[in-house]
Amino acid sequence: MVRTPLTPEERERGERLGVFLRAARGDRSMVEIAAAAGLSAETLRKIETGRAPTPAFFTVAALAGVLDLSMDELIVRCAPVPV
Repeated sequence: MVRTPLTPEERERGERLGVFLRAARGDRSMVEIAAAAGLSAETLRKIETGRAPTPAFFTVAALAGVLDLSMDELIVRCAPVPV
């Protein structure tokens, strides 16, 4: 199966998600947050650095729960920037 390449907008949204999650993590360790969300630290690292710009919904939901973020807030923060 060939995956359709991501659009520039999808990549930018993934980068915004990563920056926002990293800021929300604050001083807490990547390992601590990843474990609490049921993820590997490498998966969280990829999301935070934008190397995994389209994480699964349940992955994002788990991180939002651990970081005490609302999904609505994530949508607003990661939505495309109006031109």
